[in-house]
Amino acid sequence: MPSLPSPPPRRPLLVLLAFIAFVSLGLPDGLLGVSWPSMRRDFGVSLDALGLLAAVTTAGYLAASALSGRILRALPIGTVLALSTLDAALALLGFALTLLWPLLLALGFLAGLGGGAIDAGLNAYGARHFSPRTLNWLHAFFGLGTTLGPLIVTAVLSSGNVWRWSYVIVGSAQLLLALTFFLTRKRWAGAAGVGAAAPPPAARTRDTLRRPAAWLGMLTFFFYTGVEAVTAQWSYSLLTLGRAVPEATAGLYVSLYWGSLMVGRILFGFVANRVPLVGTLRLCLIASVAGALLFWLEPTRPLAVAGLMMIGFFLAPIFASLISLTPGRVGAAHANSAIGFQVAAAALGGAALTALTGVIARAGGLELIGLCIVVAAALLLALYEAFVRTGGEAGTGEAATGNA
Repeated sequence: MPSLPSPPPRRPLLVLLAFIAFVSLGLPDGLLGVSWPSMRRDFGVSLDALGLLAAVTTAGYLAASALSGRILRALPIGTVLALSTLDAALALLGFALTLLWPLLLALGFLAGLGGGAIDAGLNAYGARHFSPRTLNWLHAFFGLGTTLGPLIVTAVLSSGNVWRWSYVIVGSAQLLLALTFFLTRKRWAGAAGVGAAAPPPAARTRDTLRRPAAWLGMLTFFFYTGVEAVTAQWSYSLLTLGRAVPEATAGLYVSLYWGSLMVGRILFGFVANRVPLVGTLRLCLIASVAGALLFWLEPTRPLAVAGLMMIGFFLAPIFASLISLTPGRVGAAHANSAIGFQVAAAALGGAALTALTGVIARAGGLELIGLCIVVAAALLLALYEAFVRTGGEAGTGEAATGNA
């Protein structure tokens, strides 16, 4: 009697593993902003050297993202996740051990390679196999990682230990995640063809770059990640060094920022398919500008903290929702290339605006950090308006996805 074929792997398990991967992706970002003042003293570098570390890490991220297509053709995604998480774990443990600034920069590049491969691989997989709701929740789990990061550093510092122990804790957890992905790697390959629709014929890259909507999309993602990253990486320094907020309290405020980003993504996942996307995102961006103004002007500390949380909460749905709008703005044949450019532009924006803000704060004072966030948020709103009004094959621009 012929044997029956094996049932396909359960999609819920793969969704859970994807969520875990995005937690691991967010943890290092959450660590850096709070640990940086202590870290830079140990290495004897200036406050704005954070921009150099961010730039080197982004270079690794961009390298992995650019090569992700070739990597995924050579290796199944489960193996890519296992190897990428192992790379990130070793880099973070290296952060805890090294005493040399040049070596720390090299480890930052390795950490970027691991993060870029995880991000690109899961977004490519999710675009075909996950629903918009799941994609929003996937990015919410990135927020969980970035929320836990500051809490870990704050707990370590408050207990009288050095910042390096926070990287030991997270690096060790990453090793366990790498083992988990290695043991479950065959499940991803087994589900790769389940329910997947054939992609449309892809346009040439140079043809995509001729479309104004593609460039506007890149600029929008550049400033979106810039606002998110500048707020995350510089708010702690502004609060502690510029406004005399105690370190433990400031660490809590940064965690609340990341937490508001995570909560916003979770809540938006429930309504992602039930609201007019373009108008809802417009309101969110306007509210994020208002939050940036509150944080900058600081009439009272409670209002400044409320502004910080408003930035996170109302930025929450922007990234995943802009991805879903992109096929309708640039055309289905151009969507894959355009989204790839957008993800790269997002990485560049986070690094470039973080570095630029550091230079401005060093030259003109820490309070200019708040003004930088306001200006970047206002530019993001203007670019979003231009993006949604340019090109377009469909009014909503919703991308077809799977059912998970």
